[in-house]
Order: sequence, then structure tokens, then C-alpha cells
Amino acid sequence: MSQANIPNITPIISLTLGGTVNLLLASIALEELALAHIVNAEAEKIQYVVGTLFPTVTPPVTSISNLLLINDSVRKTLQDVIKKEMLLQFKMENIMEIFPT
Repeated sequence: MSQANIPNITPIISLTLGGTVNLLLASIALEELALAHIVNAEAEKIQYVVGTLFPTVTPPVTSISNLLLINDSVRKTLQDVIKKEMLLQFKMENIMEIFPT
């Protein structure tokens, strides 16, 4: 196998402090939006399982043990979302220290 040939790319990018802060805040906003979609998907998962998302469809889970397994899966996912929210909060606080209002 031969060595990869990476071209010499030297882009010239110029950012101001304000532009950098705006990009960092936009990245936080996009991550928050992604987390909101995950939370919504988990809510719809539970609604589907208990039969309230599509009332005309028979709920796919008929036993309490299966329902508890799904509940545990949703709980773990939301726990990970909360961890990510905490990291985003730290990131936001660091950004606000750089560029105080």
C-alpha cells in the first residue's frame, strides 16, 4: 500500500474576535437543535409504544417487562442528552468569558 498523497493546501482565513464568537455560538445553537430532535424522537418512541402516537394502531408492547426495557433505553438516552447539555453550558460560559457583554 502506498503513502497517501495530500496536496499542500494553505488557505488564508481571517476571523475577527466577534466573528469567532458568532461561529462558536452558532455551533452551540446547532448542537442544541440536534439534542432537541433527539428528545422529540424519544418522546415519540414512548408515545408509539403506549399507543398514543397513532391511536388506531395497536401498541406494539404488550408486557410490562418490555415497556420497562424501552423506558430504560429512553432514560439512558436522555441521560446522555443531559450530559451533552452540561458540556454545552460550560462551552457557553467559556465563550462569554472571552467576549463579555
